[in-house]
Amino acid sequence: MSNKVRKQIYILPEQEKQLKRVSESLGISEAEYIRQAIDLQMRRNSPSRWNLSAWEEERAYIEALIALGPVAGERTWTRENLYER
Repeated sequence: MSNKVRKQIYILPEQEKQLKRVSESLGISEAEYIRQAIDLQMRRNSPSRWNLSAWEEERAYIEALIALGPVAGERTWTRENLYER
């Protein structure tokens, strides 16, 4: 167990049954299966997978609103307009 860090987690009984069944069928330890699952989840949620163009478009929209400055009188948009984007 070279440079691994011990963690204690709680899982549901059904998860335990599945974990035992899958790790046994793959011929790997339950711990190795959990490590692989963590690696997979980390890759799925990495910032490189985010849709940066959508964020850039939204940022440009917000900056355009800010550039308009304060609006005299009442605002010209409704909350519903914001949800239509």
